[in-house]
Amino acid sequence: MTQDSTPTITASKIAAPPAWALVQRRLIETMNDAAPLVVEKYTERGGAPYYADDLDDLYEIFFGWGLFYAIGGSESVLEMALDKWNAVTRWADSDVVSRKKHGMWYRGAHREPFRQQITKEYFNLTLPHGAEWHHMGEANMTFYEMGLADPTISENFRRARRFAGFLIGEDPGAPNYDPVHRIIRSPIHSSVGPYFEANAHEAAWWLQGGEIPFARNYGLRTTLHPVIEDLELDWYEDPDRADEVVRLFNDMVLNGDIANNLAATGLVTNAFLYTGEEKYRNWVLDYVEAWIDRTKANGGIIPDNVGPTGKPGEQRGGQWWGGIYGWSTRGFNNLAHSITIGVQCALLLSGDYGYLDLLRSQINLLLDQAQTREDGQLVVPLKHGPDGWSAYGPIRLKELAHLYHLSMREEDRKLLVRAQEGEAERDWTNAKPHSEKNDGTFEGGRFLYYEGQNPEWPETTLGWDLEACVDAIARSRAETRDPEQLIIDNVHPPLSVFTKALTQVALGAPQSVYNGGLNQGVVRYFDVTSNDRNPAPLRSEPGRPGLPKDVAALVDELGADRVGVQLVNLDRDRSKSLIVQAGMFAQHTFTSCESDGGVVVEVNGRHVQVTLPPASQVRVVLGLQRYVNTPTYALPWHGDAIPVPFR
Repeated sequence: MTQDSTPTITASKIAAPPAWALVQRRLIETMNDAAPLVVEKYTERGGAPYYADDLDDLYEIFFGWGLFYAIGGSESVLEMALDKWNAVTRWADSDVVSRKKHGMWYRGAHREPFRQQITKEYFNLTLPHGAEWHHMGEANMTFYEMGLADPTISENFRRARRFAGFLIGEDPGAPNYDPVHRIIRSPIHSSVGPYFEANAHEAAWWLQGGEIPFARNYGLRTTLHPVIEDLELDWYEDPDRADEVVRLFNDMVLNGDIANNLAATGLVTNAFLYTGEEKYRNWVLDYVEAWIDRTKANGGIIPDNVGPTGKPGEQRGGQWWGGIYGWSTRGFNNLAHSITIGVQCALLLSGDYGYLDLLRSQINLLLDQAQTREDGQLVVPLKHGPDGWSAYGPIRLKELAHLYHLSMREEDRKLLVRAQEGEAERDWTNAKPHSEKNDGTFEGGRFLYYEGQNPEWPETTLGWDLEACVDAIARSRAETRDPEQLIIDNVHPPLSVFTKALTQVALGAPQSVYNGGLNQGVVRYFDVTSNDRNPAPLRSEPGRPGLPKDVAALVDELGADRVGVQLVNLDRDRSKSLIVQAGMFAQHTFTSCESDGGVVVEVNGRHVQVTLPPASQVRVVLGLQRYVNTPTYALPWHGDAIPVPFR
């Protein structure tokens, strides 16, 4: 069934299920109920949501649904996810003139028409402030998850190649990349090419945080420093001054690359995972290496802007800060999203841990300048501008968690230990996530669990997501507005699928970087139970992604060369069978498998099969070689290539 010789382990321990397993299965079944309820209340039969906003926000409504299926959610959730993704894509590819949407930052004061935001099924330049990698990355996560859920869907296979083609130079209508200077030619780019010429309204969005006259609502996202050191708030009221500012904006801000574009590596890696074609791997590695070279040329600090020939600060007189989503505006916490995504993709595609130095060096750069406040809290500078380093605050744990997860090296573990020892204001054992987007503080609880200091963590973190899901069901059931009123009110539907805790507990990984990161699960599961698969797969395959019904999983140990996994069958009447895979994309290899009783089986492959008799459970410790295989979306029974019907 699988590409390698797959040993089978059979559980023999019969015992009452642990609390975490009960909560995990309740969470899965509750989300299976919540998703269709949100669809029923907040979308039309054709699939489009009643809610209207910018394109990334529409895709984000269904963020996590494909991943949830890949972990063990119902087949119907995947079908709904595909239906809604396609509906949003169709809807945004047309002018829906009857629809109006609240401007995000001026609700109740302004309603603008919904505008066509897609060409060739991907972002165009109708809303330039959405066609950059902070927002495109958010939207793309829903698409990436489809590859994990079912990589055999022909149109998604073709989309993956087409979307990557916008970046690697294959589409003459989208000349976004300069292979000579290894730059994405503008911070804003799309399926119709780069954006080089803004107007005053769009420049105001970036320089002041909103469209005229509603500026200053979202916050500064770039500057014209050092040419204009302190831009007046009413610059657009004088036509001559407006022309000058727009000209400078186009030359200084739009004419070159930014570090935020490193998130583009996720889209190209996605194409590689479908196809295995070397051109995608080569582009990702070359682009990440270009930013490594720029960082070295800039004294070890990643520049947030480079010019049309790839030189740091080329359009700013050598000033390496000031670009979109850069050091002087959003600071490290925004830059770190894309840096993390870039090094993750490079490591995945190469097996070379050296790429992690790009992220590690920037974390150490901040920690080298750390201070301790009077209350004992360790703080680091998060921004750099005209007055040097500033905006001191606690270091975000998201990047520390991802770096350590990728490397599993002691030097990176010590970074988390240092952050913990310098902690005065956050309780890592009770760091409840406040949304799908967050600062990653809840990763501290996961770290402490693996350090042996937070034994209740699996049950606790699963319980938090269960609370959020139960609340979404209650809000949906209480919804009494008809579609006409929902369209008028234009409110975001309740989020009903939460994958943070399942990713952490079942897959043994930090939550994916929200702005376009690929899932970093150290293991994943496939249901190959011959009976009682509920519901049965819609296609004639020997199994489906995800845990079997009534089976729970916990990664209870992580090391550089091993992973411990507990598997529990809560079904008292039926046996279950599943495949455990080494890595979300089969990028790792299991060397051995030690099960209860100390029995060790040689594996030397990517898969282990586990049989769970009724009411049984087993703990296995799997020897691990990390990042030694070519990563792929292929499922265990696909052989050497994904069987896509129409390529």
